[in-house]
Amino acid sequence: MSTTHIDTNAVPRTSLNGQGQFAEILNKDLCGAENVVGSLRWLGKGDRFAVAPLAGTHQLIYLMEGEGVIELDKKRYDVKKGCGIYLGPTETASISHAGAAKLKLFHLVVPHVADR
Repeated sequence: MSTTHIDTNAVPRTSLNGQGQFAEILNKDLCGAENVVGSLRWLGKGDRFAVAPLAGTHQLIYLMEGEGVIELDKKRYDVKKGCGIYLGPTETASISHAGAAKLKLFHLVVPHVADR
């Protein structure tokens, strides 16, 4: 097995109106990852990331920098660096920016793989 170094500062970012910026940093094209997609997302003032349910997957969102608000099951939670959430195949959440600095998130999507 080989090791692939990915300079996440050099990966192109895509801007989404009202949803900040994101960049895939872990996928099949970048490093041959077969069963996972990882992205970084940056939210600024007024930005909100609505995490949609993805059938047959598990999602993990980890707050790497900044402060925000996560809405999960119609409840709001103030969150900061080091917090995270897990979402099953039918679960949704939204994350909004709060505080002075940009909010940086790591979003990992893993398909459910049946036991062999």
